[in-house]
Amino acid sequence: MSLQVGSPTTDEGTRESVSPVRIAVVGLRFGRSMVDQMIANPARDYCRLTAVCDLDSQKAAAVAEKAGVPSCTDIDTLLADPTLEAIALFTGPVRRAELIRKIIRAGKHVLTTKPFERDPVDALKVLQEAHELGRVIHLNSPGPVLPGDLQQVLLWQSKYQLGRPVACRFETWASYREQADGSWYDDPKACPVAPVLRLGIYPINDMIQLFGEPEAVQVMHSRLFTGRPTPDNAQLSVRFKNGVLGNIFSSFCIDDGQAYSNSMVLNYEKGTIYRNMEPALFGQRRTRSSMSIVAKSGPQQTVIDRAEHEDRSGTYQWQAFYQAIRTGDHPGTTTSAQIVAGVKILNAMAQAEQSGREELV
Repeated sequence: MSLQVGSPTTDEGTRESVSPVRIAVVGLRFGRSMVDQMIANPARDYCRLTAVCDLDSQKAAAVAEKAGVPSCTDIDTLLADPTLEAIALFTGPVRRAELIRKIIRAGKHVLTTKPFERDPVDALKVLQEAHELGRVIHLNSPGPVLPGDLQQVLLWQSKYQLGRPVACRFETWASYREQADGSWYDDPKACPVAPVLRLGIYPINDMIQLFGEPEAVQVMHSRLFTGRPTPDNAQLSVRFKNGVLGNIFSSFCIDDGQAYSNSMVLNYEKGTIYRNMEPALFGQRRTRSSMSIVAKSGPQQTVIDRAEHEDRSGTYQWQAFYQAIRTGDHPGTTTSAQIVAGVKILNAMAQAEQSGREELV
């Protein structure tokens, strides 16, 4: 079942003829950075921030003052506003579906983040209900429309006849030296294999979109610098039903000026695709995906090709969100099953963390 999604458009006349979506941000621990995005381009072309909400009244007031909008501490205040069209929900993933259900039943659309939810059954139910109610739910990972860098993978698969996929490896890291603060990040049940749940969720969703249904997982992790009871250094292995073997390394321990690079290696019978494998400029975050491929095109010939994409995995597709709400144009490629498959991997990962064994998804 496809989600309510839209495809990007370059029709400036259409955009100018319809007002931006009126949206409020709920949950300012992570949502604070999203507020900054919403008051800048490209988000402000498609969404108009009207309010912020957080249980911490001081935090809400401070963010609201900076953004020039009202604040509140109760989501019900926002849901009662008939002029508000959407909620950008940035609370923790545990029982997020419950909050989303409340929002869509109040007649609002939802923009939210990864991981979507921790319960795969509840995740599927709320996605189905949104479809039935005609409400839009968009995530940044997996995005509603396959991003440009992953579309490039599919293009090269076909163009260079790479054959059967064999393996994939992803790496993403940053440098955190966190201390316990009583948040859900400290709870091993709510935040299993923390670096993978918090950073590695992007490659989890990338793998699903490229290779289909997962079958089993294994994990390893350690605590090197963190003051939290959850790990800060981890890797996840995934076996897919088509035989592809995947590995994700995620860490909060590495400071090399290349944070969040989201690198990728995809191996096929007749070639290998790379993403973000060369060092970035020190101290600068990537704004584009750098893609390359090495492939066999004959007994003695090797093909090398390159591409770059600003439309990359993990970014918010503001224009698609706007268009889905304003025009009802929903040709998106991401399905509810793909979103739920990511949730299932997280659940199996949590079980593997406790058992120390391979766990079926």
